[in-house]
Amino acid sequence: MIAQGLLIRGQEILMVKQHVERGDIVWNYPGGGIEEGETPEQACIREVKEETGYDIEITSLLMQSPQKYTFLAEIIAGELTVDRTSDVNEDIIDAAWVAITDDKKFDRVTKPMLELLAAQNAFKQNLFI
Repeated sequence: MIAQGLLIRGQEILMVKQHVERGDIVWNYPGGGIEEGETPEQACIREVKEETGYDIEITSLLMQSPQKYTFLAEIIAGELTVDRTSDVNEDIIDAAWVAITDDKKFDRVTKPMLELLAAQNAFKQNLFI
């Protein structure tokens, strides 16, 4: 199971550029595997911190599927950084705030979450700044 966090700043969303198992390099939402003894929320908080340097607080569950929990979250501390010395980040190339209009960064996996957020007017109302 995977837990990922969606963090919004105005018209941007936080993403990580990473190598994925199929061998591609993609932009994805920060997140990763739920470890034994962790709740999905705890995993999301840990993964976002490991991949981006941000401490977050979960605000709501956006979507749950058999393979993945997707949470909306807010930054409560930290600054954007990728710890390249950590083994847990060996697949991470970069982390950045990505404009929601930058279609080149979104694919068949990430685009549906963006559309779900747009349907909830999360960007227009800047609910998660």
